[in-house]
Amino acid sequence: MFLNTPFLSFTFTPTLSSSGTSSGEIHEHHYINKVLQPDPNRPTPAQTINDGVDYIPTKPIVLFGHHFAAIAAAGPIVGPTLALYYGFLPAWFWIIFGVVLIGAMHDFTSLFIAVREGGKSVAEVARRTLGKAGFIFYVSFAILLCLLVIAAFLQLTAIALTSALPPDEVNITASNAGGLHLTDAGGALKVQIGGVASASVIVMTLLAPIIGWMIYKKHMNLWFVTGFAFIISFGSIIFGYYFPITFAPTTWIIAITCYVFFASWIPVWIILQPRDFVNAQILYLGLASMVVGVIFAGMNGAVINTPTLNLDEAMNAPNLGMIWPFLFITIACGAASGAHGLICGGTSCKQLANEKHARIIGYGGMLLEGLLALSVILIISGGMDFEKYKSLVYPAQGGSNAPLAFALGLGNILHLAFGLPVVFGTIWGILLLEGFLVTTIDALVRLSRYLFEELWTTVFENPPAILKSRIFNSLIVVVGFLTLTFSNAYLKIWPIFGAANQLLAALTMIAITAWLAQKARAYWFIAIPAAFMLVTTVTALVILLGRYINFQSWTLVATDVILLVMAVGVVILTFKYFYNLRAKLATETVK
Repeated sequence: MFLNTPFLSFTFTPTLSSSGTSSGEIHEHHYINKVLQPDPNRPTPAQTINDGVDYIPTKPIVLFGHHFAAIAAAGPIVGPTLALYYGFLPAWFWIIFGVVLIGAMHDFTSLFIAVREGGKSVAEVARRTLGKAGFIFYVSFAILLCLLVIAAFLQLTAIALTSALPPDEVNITASNAGGLHLTDAGGALKVQIGGVASASVIVMTLLAPIIGWMIYKKHMNLWFVTGFAFIISFGSIIFGYYFPITFAPTTWIIAITCYVFFASWIPVWIILQPRDFVNAQILYLGLASMVVGVIFAGMNGAVINTPTLNLDEAMNAPNLGMIWPFLFITIACGAASGAHGLICGGTSCKQLANEKHARIIGYGGMLLEGLLALSVILIISGGMDFEKYKSLVYPAQGGSNAPLAFALGLGNILHLAFGLPVVFGTIWGILLLEGFLVTTIDALVRLSRYLFEELWTTVFENPPAILKSRIFNSLIVVVGFLTLTFSNAYLKIWPIFGAANQLLAALTMIAITAWLAQKARAYWFIAIPAAFMLVTTVTALVILLGRYINFQSWTLVATDVILLVMAVGVVILTFKYFYNLRAKLATETVK
């Protein structure tokens, strides 16, 4: 059954208070603030350590751009795109409830506690509550998740940057292509949609160090730097339009790997943070164009072409399954994400200049990501018919291209909304997705390097010099994610990535629960979502284990088993911790 309903009847508008904030959001913020008790006068790790490499006090507007780009990535775009196979309503409602009841709360508390613990990861919180074994479980789990995320996103990046479409699908011909380059692919003309984005990403990356120099060495006015970053970001698009660059997917994988390897150990101000700052210009405008495009397309008669429910067909898809638990792990980052906790405790907590900014960046960043995910649902549902969607995302012959489905949907929506040529909107969609992808990959490679460094200092009393090397630990990360990248397609990786991602969210909330209990603070609001996510994701991993054995995907079988063992280990340690805490409180009460 299809909704075949005007777009605007399905847009979500929260009730606003006089302060301009949704009443539900205010209640959530006030309650969590009351529990966490942020102190704006307390020095943060960025101020007390301030090493000029990883710990750098950062203006909220700059940090929000880096944080949002790092957490959003492909998750709230590709996840909802894949999950639409279940139908419009399941995806829509899980995003809303997941963000409000789990995701935003997880991110805010993760960031705040990481700051309070001296800029350390949630694994360090686990060390202080669940002991050394808990720390090792968390770090190992986090590293494995990072490798899965990087492998999936690296493939998606290569797919996005090499995407091409027949001219008639974007309403152009060889005679009216303008400055666009058409290439002959097997006897058929193709528009190299990804070639524009390819050139853009190269230009922005090469010029990013100039932005870092302007901000941190010359201390120029931030608004001036923002304007210059805007010129770089959109100048790179114009350059790409006239001079597209086309590489083979494998070439892109190798090139991006070389970039993230160096970006993971050189000072953060040189390339990682300024590149995110430049890229954020596209991301913010891209999100705005999605939201405004959906509204105006609805006013111009767009309808939802996706079935309300499509459960039977989706349950039989080879990389999906029963709506519970697979819908919940397919839409991972768009609703709740353990990777967000890694970003909060890896890079963002080391750059937070004031504890009062944690709410804006942690909670606010997740709300914005939820808006992005909802927009994706509407864009694809209204931007193409369901058969076209399936031919791109779940083609019978293989070769899924979820990035192109999103981009083409956005192109059609912007055409219906504003009359923008479909080809321009489609290129814009690929640029937007690529911006999220590369930003998250470089942040997670750097974060994985942090995690390995933390792991070695726990496993060894005095780690060998090579294990203290930033370059060596970055190299370990590169070897790990390339092994997964070249042995599995992203559609196979996505379910185990989603399960591991949200399982880490559950384990993070367990650690937060223990932290709050240790300090005699309320913890029910984090413990209940943790229990739900734990049951959902462990169930998914058990089902996936049988599936991967049947596929003979042995790297994923090994990964699945390791994830399950570590999850069980953390649960056992948690029960032991609360049992001991209860006994301790009982003894103190008797005294």
